[in-house]
Amino acid sequence: MTKEIIENDPYKLAGVDIDAGNSLVDQIKKSVAASHNKNVLDNIGGFAGMYELDKDIKNPVLVACTDGVGTKVSLAQQYNDLSGIGQDLVAMCVNDLIVCGAKPLFFLDYYASSKLDVNEATTVVKSIADACVKSDCALLGGETAEMPGHYIDNNFDLAGFSVGCVSKDKIIKNDNVMCGNVLIGIESSGPHSNGFSLIRKIIKESKVNEEEKNIIAKRCLEPTLLYPKLIMELISNYKINSLSHITGGGLTENLPRSIPDNLCVEIDTDSWEMPNIFKWLKENGNISDDDMYRIFNCGIGMVLFVDEDEELNISSRIKELKMNSFVIGKVKNKKEESSVIFV
Repeated sequence: MTKEIIENDPYKLAGVDIDAGNSLVDQIKKSVAASHNKNVLDNIGGFAGMYELDKDIKNPVLVACTDGVGTKVSLAQQYNDLSGIGQDLVAMCVNDLIVCGAKPLFFLDYYASSKLDVNEATTVVKSIADACVKSDCALLGGETAEMPGHYIDNNFDLAGFSVGCVSKDKIIKNDNVMCGNVLIGIESSGPHSNGFSLIRKIIKESKVNEEEKNIIAKRCLEPTLLYPKLIMELISNYKINSLSHITGGGLTENLPRSIPDNLCVEIDTDSWEMPNIFKWLKENGNISDDDMYRIFNCGIGMVLFVDEDEELNISSRIKELKMNSFVIGKVKNKKEESSVIFV
């Protein structure tokens, strides 16, 4: 192919660079391959990925989730820190899978941009691959799209898709929860990937100097914690009645999804200290307590519903696995309309 033909490539003139896409594939091959295990039957570059289920899974039920990271991408671009965005994408999907007891099997990503920046995309996809390894699942495939005129300037967006598997008789259902169960809250690393339209507004309008804004932004950009290995360890060895991933909607809207309609949870807000990043957002955004618990995770990223006599053993094991947890509340019979009561 002559230089003249390359320079006059009609697709490139329209804003789409096929060569950049091929360069990205070359740069991420090793990272993607590192996430593969014996179950993966096809390698990067094919039209589809193939995954063989383990034969020792009885009555397998496939579980699927999809999510993105929202406007956290915008904050990451603004403060030139894309290092954790890939982990955010994986975490928001696999953390949802595990609440029903499903082990993450594989993950796929979709990366769409106005103009493909190979270095940026490589950083993000390598972060995705690393997070898959940490979650004990394979990055089975993905798609990169340049869409000039649809995305403006150097904007891009991400979507993730994860599939897990659980034996039908081991599915964790919310009807296992009973009055008297206690709630163990497992720490978050920060806002995770929720509330960032508000976070960006608060940072932008705050009266602090640019150096402090940069520090606050970096704290907000801490990657979402990956809970699969921890939770799989716990459900393999202890009785876990239900789980709740604290994502968009905070404690207020996620906890009710994990209990029967006739029960409620009473949350002791003094049982853990709200991390400083949330205190800063609350003060500078003039946010009420009710709204904080409805918008943010406030330091609690995952909640376990367990029998009271199992709490100490489970909490001790979480500590052994280098995570912090708190007994944050109790399940009670529902006597009013609210399913979550903060005391």
